[in-house]
Amino acid sequence: MYYAVIRERGDSWDPARSMPEQERWAEHAAFMNALAAERFIVLGGPLGESDRILLIINADSEEAIETRLAADPWTPMGLLRIAKVEAWEILLGDEEVGRRP
Repeated sequence: MYYAVIRERGDSWDPARSMPEQERWAEHAAFMNALAAERFIVLGGPLGESDRILLIINADSEEAIETRLAADPWTPMGLLRIAKVEAWEILLGDEEVGRRP
C-alpha cells in the first residue's frame, strides 16, 4: 500500500543552514538512501520553497512508517518530524510509480 507522508522541519532545524549543512547530514542521507534502495521510500524530496518534504512510501501501515522514520538520525534530534500520513490510492498511471530499472 502506498502512503503520502509529509515531514516538516522540527524545532532544532537551523534556518541559517541549508539541508546538507544541518548536523549529521551524512547519516540522515545514508539512512534515507537505504530506505529508497529497499523500495520503502518510492519517491521523495522537498516541496517547493516550503519547509516540508513529501515522501511516497510503500508500507503495510502508518505504524510501520512511524517506526521506520523514528530511526532516522534527524528524528530524535528534532530536525524533522512527521506532519501527516495519508493512504494514497493510485487511480491513474503506472502502479509501479517511481520504479527504476
